[in-house]
Amino acid sequence: MITEDAMISAPEAPAPVADEPRQRPRSSRRAWDEVPRRQIYLPLSIYLLFTLIPFYWILLFALRPAGSTSLVPWPMTFEHFDKVWTERSFGTYFQNSVLIAVATLVMTTVVALAGGYALARFDFRIKRGFMLALLCSQFVPGALLLVPLFQIFAKLQMINSLGSVIIAETVFQLPLSMILISGFIRNVPYTLEEAAWVDGCNRFSSFRIVVLPLLRPGLIAVGSFAFVHAWNHFLFALMFLSDQSKQTIPVGLNTLMSSDSVDLGALAAGGIIAAVPVVIVFAFIQKWLITGFSAGAVKG
Repeated sequence: MITEDAMISAPEAPAPVADEPRQRPRSSRRAWDEVPRRQIYLPLSIYLLFTLIPFYWILLFALRPAGSTSLVPWPMTFEHFDKVWTERSFGTYFQNSVLIAVATLVMTTVVALAGGYALARFDFRIKRGFMLALLCSQFVPGALLLVPLFQIFAKLQMINSLGSVIIAETVFQLPLSMILISGFIRNVPYTLEEAAWVDGCNRFSSFRIVVLPLLRPGLIAVGSFAFVHAWNHFLFALMFLSDQSKQTIPVGLNTLMSSDSVDLGALAAGGIIAAVPVVIVFAFIQKWLITGFSAGAVKG
């Protein structure tokens, strides 16, 4: 029988000790965990410096008065923007560039979506050869297409029309766009479409209801490339458009440079007008753009 004194003198049982978090072995730590921060921030700072200095230089020439040599744009003036927008017809160039870029985006996305779906979901005899032809077409410079395209548009009486540039830009963008979209569609499980067929949908309805919403990041990625290329392309607009009222911004920037002199203020202001729409577009779509790149990089 246990007495009260024995119960008092009995040692208490030790409390359970929580398991301490295990230290990761030194060999399993990531390499950058041991790299000093200055070795990361210093190269990034140098890269950022070389990237931002040209942009600051353009802003400096665009915002400071003509003839000024100050390194700070003060007093700030917008006379160069007013000059290129009104006197140099950049307002008209801007409208033409927007029309060509948006039309190229829509046509490239629609046609590439149909072609990419066919490449991803159907098997036919010349499929491998067709894919190889699409890949090989990317090695052909755009300058080699100028002569045949010019002859075709001349016979169709489309020279000096915005439609000729839109068609040329769409044709130039289609091969890569079809390859990218076919990769995005392959990442969508085929069983989702089969389940929609069981529920009574036809192929087009199942594609519209099931597949198309999942392709949004990929479509944004492909469309953004088509928009930027059409916005910045110089050769097609220069060769197919002879009327000044139908020129685009890249051609308008070229008119600001002559063999005798260059208006640096007007040229800088025109460069900012050309760059701002692209920067705004990428600022709004960067989330979907990164998601689209990730989706296209992973095999389903």
